Amino acid sequence: MSYESGYENALCEMFPDSRISGTISRKQILTFMDASGIKKWPTWIMKDAVSRGVYKLHSIKNIIPFKEVDVSDEEYESETTSITPIKHIPVSKFTDDMETLIPAIDKNYVPFGNHKDIDLIIKSGMFYPTYVAGQTGNGKSTMVEQVCAVNKRALVRVNLNMMTDEDQLIAAKTLVDGNVQIVEGPVLVAMRTGAILLLDEIDAGGANTLLCLQPILEGKPYYFKLNNELITPTPGFNIFATANTKGKGSDDGRYIGTNVLNEAFLERFAVTLNQEYPSATIEKRIISNLMKYYSCYDQEYSETLAKWADAIRRTFDDGGVDELITTRRLTHVVRAFSIFKNKKKAVELCCNRFDDITRIAFIDLYEKISADPSEAAEKAADEPILADELIPF
Repeated sequence: MSYESGYENALCEMFPDSRISGTISRKQILTFMDASGIKKWPTWIMKDAVSRGVYKLHSIKNIIPFKEVDVSDEEYESETTSITPIKHIPVSKFTDDMETLIPAIDKNYVPFGNHKDIDLIIKSGMFYPTYVAGQTGNGKSTMVEQVCAVNKRALVRVNLNMMTDEDQLIAAKTLVDGNVQIVEGPVLVAMRTGAILLLDEIDAGGANTLLCLQPILEGKPYYFKLNNELITPTPGFNIFATANTKGKGSDDGRYIGTNVLNEAFLERFAVTLNQEYPSATIEKRIISNLMKYYSCYDQEYSETLAKWADAIRRTFDDGGVDELITTRRLTHVVRAFSIFKNKKKAVELCCNRFDDITRIAFIDLYEKISADPSEAAEKAADEPILADELIPF
């Protein structure tokens, strides 16, 4: 059996439909190479194209286990010509030790926003798909994670993007030691174990790809076609999705890469929770906790940072600026302060990601608040900082 024949037979073993059609696509070849670790491109296949990106196979009569060889024309003998059965990789490694899926408790975490609502949903044990929307860096994913941690609930988190496909979410066939095996994805792992499934940045996923989740979002038994099995979700299984938009895209360009999601898909989420940034009081607690953790506690500095971020957000809401200081960015400032031991430098370093006008304006506002915190605090409490006051030129 030649190298070429073994290669094509292995392709057909991974993609059985190719044995019927006698063709293979470029995408399937790339998937096969990635799964098997084979680096050598099958140039002989590319010479006989049926259509764009689809090529004819020539050696598909016998499915023979394939092994890569160094020389393309070297032949090897196979002891069997029988079809190797597809093996199914179970999720026992998770079910045997569910504690591996329980998030660690973050002692610096401060509950706020929709924390209580998410806690009630998870404690109910009901299948109740929940969509959490809000600006970046305001603790959406951390909130779900920490509710699961406190309640000792297993959590399976998946970060979506445009390249995420059904195979990565549900299950895929892959080549392991010359055998085709079915590896279950995070969605099936959560269903079988009764875990919480967190679909992070769901609006970054492809609208068509996400449609594979529609039957699962109904909470009913799911037909797993690769294994010809009907999977009934284990009690406790639930789905949370987090996003910066509500599935309608980003018109202002702040969240490039987000997509307009299918209305039927969005309708399968029972509720949508709007997550706002924490108040200045809550944010001060978050900053203080983090400062104590990094051994750099400074009460005045924590108050100044909380007032600074709050003033900028008020201006943003009024259309005075196009950028925000997120809660996540404040944690960046605290860590920078713990490293460099310089308050202003920590702020400056963490503002460098903005354009020059915004950066200078934010730093100038910080200096004003830190110079006279009582006056700035009173002004921030009564009314937002105006745009012409925020921008110093």
